[in-house]
Amino acid sequence: MCYVIFTRRRSVLSQEQTEALFKVLDQSTTTLQKVLETSYLDALIETGDNLLNGTVQVEDGRPDEQTVAQLTTLYQQAPWQSYDAETVRRAIQLVLLKAIRVDEIQANHQLTPDTIAYIMGYLVTRLAHRKHDLTLLDLTVGTGNLLTAVVSQLKEVVPGKITAYGVDNDDTLLAIAQLSSDLQRLPVEYVHQDALEPLLVPASDLIVADLPIGYYPVDENAQGYQTRATEGHSFVHHLLLEQAIRQLTPGGVGVFLVPSQLFQTQEAKGLLKWLPKNAYLQGLLNLPKELFANANAQKAILILQKPGAGAKQVEQVMLGEFPSFKDQSAFQKFIAEIVQWEEQNLLTDNA
Repeated sequence: MCYVIFTRRRSVLSQEQTEALFKVLDQSTTTLQKVLETSYLDALIETGDNLLNGTVQVEDGRPDEQTVAQLTTLYQQAPWQSYDAETVRRAIQLVLLKAIRVDEIQANHQLTPDTIAYIMGYLVTRLAHRKHDLTLLDLTVGTGNLLTAVVSQLKEVVPGKITAYGVDNDDTLLAIAQLSSDLQRLPVEYVHQDALEPLLVPASDLIVADLPIGYYPVDENAQGYQTRATEGHSFVHHLLLEQAIRQLTPGGVGVFLVPSQLFQTQEAKGLLKWLPKNAYLQGLLNLPKELFANANAQKAILILQKPGAGAKQVEQVMLGEFPSFKDQSAFQKFIAEIVQWEEQNLLTDNA
């Protein structure tokens, strides 16, 4: 299974479909951006609604009849309803990458890259493959690329129902996420709220999140968290880890994208004090340095488990760094070691 996920080769047809849909999304979005005098992201939401509704929406005479005809013809060039979810998601990812450049979107609002999403998804599928039904939550869902990538992978190993939720406080990003999952025909429920306030979603068996990095400005909300700073603003990624553990079902697992230096900063004292009493640190895997502009930007995948339901702290925490993705032999060997570790530790009958 690991070989299929990490060395999958897209068929020529799938590649052509992705490129065709990207072309339609990009050209129609660019057209609507000019006509409606709006951002690229807002225009993308509009064109997505047009695709889903099968008609071009007109309000106050905009877009005009000529543009409506142009868009109608354009939309017919990519029969997205016949494409599989992954093909659609990749096309949306490409158009979102352009949106980042055009709208100059800040780093914390950018999508999780496919390579990282697949790795996190693979780890999640390994942890979930013995479950019949599953509840999944992305605490910081953003544009939904990570969550929909994970859901697509989980569908291959979970025979029963997957109930997925995404939380974010940015309504524009949530609209993009909703658009993405609707076009992929993946049932996901999105909730517009601050993820550090009491959550409006049920407890989850699995949580995934590409955690935003920085300070959380609402100090009064941070007061209920043990990981808050003793002075000044608290780190939002510390608080979100604590919130995630609260939200997991007993024995549930969280897989997070975090800074590689998560436990090595001056501010990590509160996090380190909270962690042993509230969660099992099961793994911390650094991603290849080549993926990041500098060493300070390097990220890691953190695996935490909530106590209960027979869960236990593994004797050997999974620590390491992924080899270069360019070295397929070393990469596959590392994945095999992860599989062996999971089988011997997290996936035992009494774990």
